[in-house]
Amino acid sequence: MTAATEIKADSEQLVPAAPMLGQMLVSAGKLSERDLERALVAQREMGGLLGEVLVRLGLVAEMDVVTALCEQLSLTFVPKEAYPEEPVTVESLQVHFLLGNQIVPISADEHSITLASVKPQDPFIAKALALGTGVKMQLKLGLASDIDAALERYTQSDEDELEGGFGAFDASDDEFVEHLRDLASEAPVIQRVNQIIQRSLDVEASDIHLEYFDDGLRLRYRIDGVLQEASQVVDNSLSAAIISRIKLLANLNIAERRLPQDGRIMMRVKGHELDLRVSTLPTVHGEGIVMRVLDRQSIRLDLADMGFSDDTYDYYTELLKRPHGILLLTGPTGSGKTTTLYASLSNMDSDSLKVITVEDPVEYQLHGINQIPVHSQIGLTFARALRSILRQDPDIIMIGEMRDTETAQIAVQSALTGHLVLSTLHTNTAAGAITRLEDMGVERFLITAAVNGVLSQRLIRKLCGECKRPVKASAEMLASSGLQPFMSRGSTEIFEATGCSACKQTGYRGRIAIHELFVLDPSAQRVVLDGADAHQLREHARSRGMRTLYEDGLRKVALGLSSMDEVLRVTQDQSDDTLEAAGAS
Repeated sequence: MTAATEIKADSEQLVPAAPMLGQMLVSAGKLSERDLERALVAQREMGGLLGEVLVRLGLVAEMDVVTALCEQLSLTFVPKEAYPEEPVTVESLQVHFLLGNQIVPISADEHSITLASVKPQDPFIAKALALGTGVKMQLKLGLASDIDAALERYTQSDEDELEGGFGAFDASDDEFVEHLRDLASEAPVIQRVNQIIQRSLDVEASDIHLEYFDDGLRLRYRIDGVLQEASQVVDNSLSAAIISRIKLLANLNIAERRLPQDGRIMMRVKGHELDLRVSTLPTVHGEGIVMRVLDRQSIRLDLADMGFSDDTYDYYTELLKRPHGILLLTGPTGSGKTTTLYASLSNMDSDSLKVITVEDPVEYQLHGINQIPVHSQIGLTFARALRSILRQDPDIIMIGEMRDTETAQIAVQSALTGHLVLSTLHTNTAAGAITRLEDMGVERFLITAAVNGVLSQRLIRKLCGECKRPVKASAEMLASSGLQPFMSRGSTEIFEATGCSACKQTGYRGRIAIHELFVLDPSAQRVVLDGADAHQLREHARSRGMRTLYEDGLRKVALGLSSMDEVLRVTQDQSDDTLEAAGAS
């Protein structure tokens, strides 16, 4: 980000108009006088440019600062679409210089070069470029996010070792740890880590994977549930320092590289409050890191936005209104179970009801709800917290996950004594939760008495609205896939993925949930008591009108929200069984 004033070590100001930028933003209604004073104080303490400080504090949008700077300094702004698809290579400009200063060439010939920069008014950058290239230059102003995305196309990293490389140190030396700590505090490393995290926000990634292999550090983002290789360059000479920087931010021990560690980073990026859950894992080639990205501003806590089909939504909300009993959510890791639980709680009247949750960890803080984080290190487990909760006179209890027999038994007792209990289990189907509870030591008669219903959930990718393509499905395909009952009368049109710049050529953008709701009505209770297994329970529920995950996915296909390929990818373990049952009937 840019600003009108830069603070130098000798206290000289390159452009004596820092208040001018702030006043321009105040006059435009983008910034209050009080916030401007706060930013100027922060600038004096932290250094850097005023615009950068304003954006870092989340006081002003990045684009607003850019607009003001263009007006103030008579700069030309480079829109996103103006960046070249293929990297413009200038032999005299090394990649590490471009990355370190956030500069990207836009066009070049024998006599001139046009570049986009985050700080085009910085005389150091202009002088360095003039000395390095020896040709006429034109510097334009660009958004940091756009420049970072353009720099990703430079796939060749600079392999030059940093001054004072790692080879002189033994991995066990204290000197090496201190050296890593110093490197992790240097500007290129700080900037690189910030770019990696900022990029996760730009691509709407749920996880950031930094993994060591024999050829160096590899960066991948999980986008819409699928891991995608990042085109961002991770300089191998910086890899150890990058890992150390992340560990320092997460308050982890950078000297410990033999054991897994877990930590947390809270930071503000582009006005977004990010909560990063950091997990380290030692491997053969080096220490890998996975960061779960939780954007507090992007979470949707409205049940109506969870992708429920109308009938499933009606049944589920009816179960939430019951005064007591257990309502379970099942699905694999990353299927959105916790988000649905939060949405369920936010749908309740917390003013008239006492709601207490036990979570590991607390992902999002909800107003009016008592949330307890589990601390197994000090003995605060799910079971121990639950025993204490019951003395707090709760109406509704939410358990992050039923992990052991003791937790399950206490949850059942809580439901039987007049409490509504919400929790999650890791099973593939809704009916499978019943047999899972039995495996955890809960008797079947207690299951039928306590459990109201089980909601199984998966996430499928939504087709990109910009490029999805209609296709005519054959009669054979409609019949064999089971799609025909969900299509409008006479309609044979479904959609498939193609790919465009808006969805980064994947054909998909965003995700939507598919559901399977197993309600323990009196007939289902009798089947449970008769000793039916998970398959028999599922078929009984289907005979009573339950739609399976695969069938709910077909509904989304018929509505043009997703593709058959995507539904089959996510529900492959169940689609065959569903089709066989349909064929038999």
